[in-house]
Amino acid sequence: MDANWTSHMGLRSPNLTNTTVNLQESFEIDLEDTNWILTSSFIIFTMQTGFGMLESGCVSIKNEANIMMKNLADISLGGLTYWIFGYGMSFGEGPLSNPFIGVGNFLVDPPVGDALMGPVFASFLFQLSFATTATTIVSGAMAERCNFKAYCLFSFLNTIVYCVPAGWVWGKHGFLNKLGAVDIAGSGPVHLVGGSSAFASALMLGPRLGRYARGTAPLPLGNPVNAVMGTFVLWWGWLAFNSGSTYGVSGAKWQYAARAAVMTMMGSFGGGCFGLLFSLIKNKGRADVMELINSVLGSLVSITAGCFLFRAWESLVIGMIGAGIASVAAPMFDRLRVDDPVGASAVHGACGLWGVIAVGLFADNPIPMDTTNGRSGLFKGGGWYLLGVQSLTGLCLAAWGALVTMALLWGIDLLLPIRMEPYEELLGADLTEHRIRHGQVGVSRTVSALRPYHRSSSIEQVGSIGVNTGHSLVVDKLQEIQNKRSWTKCGGKLQTFTDDAVEGTRPGTFKNKGFLNKRPGNPENDLHRAIDSMASEINGRQSKNENTENGHIIRVVPKELKGKKFKELSVSELEELGEMNASEDRFRYRFTEQDYVEDIERCKTATTSVPWID
Repeated sequence: MDANWTSHMGLRSPNLTNTTVNLQESFEIDLEDTNWILTSSFIIFTMQTGFGMLESGCVSIKNEANIMMKNLADISLGGLTYWIFGYGMSFGEGPLSNPFIGVGNFLVDPPVGDALMGPVFASFLFQLSFATTATTIVSGAMAERCNFKAYCLFSFLNTIVYCVPAGWVWGKHGFLNKLGAVDIAGSGPVHLVGGSSAFASALMLGPRLGRYARGTAPLPLGNPVNAVMGTFVLWWGWLAFNSGSTYGVSGAKWQYAARAAVMTMMGSFGGGCFGLLFSLIKNKGRADVMELINSVLGSLVSITAGCFLFRAWESLVIGMIGAGIASVAAPMFDRLRVDDPVGASAVHGACGLWGVIAVGLFADNPIPMDTTNGRSGLFKGGGWYLLGVQSLTGLCLAAWGALVTMALLWGIDLLLPIRMEPYEELLGADLTEHRIRHGQVGVSRTVSALRPYHRSSSIEQVGSIGVNTGHSLVVDKLQEIQNKRSWTKCGGKLQTFTDDAVEGTRPGTFKNKGFLNKRPGNPENDLHRAIDSMASEINGRQSKNENTENGHIIRVVPKELKGKKFKELSVSELEELGEMNASEDRFRYRFTEQDYVEDIERCKTATTSVPWID
């Protein structure tokens, strides 16, 4: 038992012999330290919001919900497996633990009354926040072409990729830890492992369909504002990520916690300034959103390994070099046809490796803490040993992340295809995996182009997100009526509502069943008359191909049409199917220049000097 046990007020217990958890150095924390660790853990967890916003902003609109769903899967499934075996493989101190892997402390759950209940739970939560961050990095590299079900299985097992090397660096049993490897907040175990895993997954999946058909230039961002907002959230979380890694604020730790926060900001300032200048020069006066984002994130990754071991000017330099590495690595991977939509391979992989090596070059000995075991970096007169250990650490972590990820994906692909079908990829994972249809993302055009090769009525029946499809159908029908009628006959426009329109009712009008929503009819109002006349068509006409169920009319595809290809249908069958599709399709009408001209002629509010923009 630790001789200094009684000095830790938060761990003092009258019955230490009943503890079910071996005393670890990381558990020697008092009440104040536990407060700091828990608060940092809560803030780090918000980085999942940042990753989600950044990744969803980088992919196309038709895949933005899918990437958020993958982030949810990472936390839920990855968090569960980390509790079951991940934490024990990183920090287990059982008799079977060895320099490669920890054994013990599985299914973490110390009982009430255990002397270490609070410290163990605080330690577990803090490490859990790191683990979920590491697994989330990979989701962006696999975006827009990864089968969601297969990804869920990968997310469930991906904990292995992180927890084993985390034990090498941070566990008392780890061989790199015994050699003297230093990584304060995870440039290696979190970012380098996550980045190399992202590189391997992008390499194995292959590029998105048509990604490099027009060169290696980046594709347009789905939502640049979301991507930038996600960067700010990550920036905020990184402060807790780094300063919380002092593992408390007691003794001298509070000073180094403050230093870690400031050095984190200094590094990001260097990366941000470099990114701005680099982007402005490269793009001839125009700053590219993604280049600046990658520069800031690359600098944050680089400063993480030694966040309180560097001076301010050193942090600036390290951040600038990290930003430069990210700016060079991202297009280089694209030239190698490694399609990483978010740039996780470059930002987390390449910059994580630089962060690990930077410790061997610039690290101070943080007296009185023993973080570096009394050693300093090469440029601080510490010799070559620490740089050699850090280089070995980077090599081991990168190799593990890439090779184990490849093995996992290969094994999963034997059970579930890891790559989406081309049909599903073209339509977008939001629609095919989650039944979410976005407006104006080319879904209808894609369905039409794929008709000769694939038929799926379930896809066409999905309503668009954020659109009242009932209103859309009424507007479509009104537009059809306007196109068919003679404008001179009705004065050039449909009549507007009058005061009489809110008085009285007329049988047979199109109205809501709710007694507070009786829309009065007005025989003299053309708009009301048009809506009333389309009521049966909107609700569906009863025919031989329709059934009634619970008062609702259900269209049924005739048996003779099922299973047939379009080229096999007769003219009459094509007409019948086309009429059914037209009544269901909310996106069939496209406004043209002629519609625009007619609008000008009717309303007289726009001028013909305003050009039609297609």
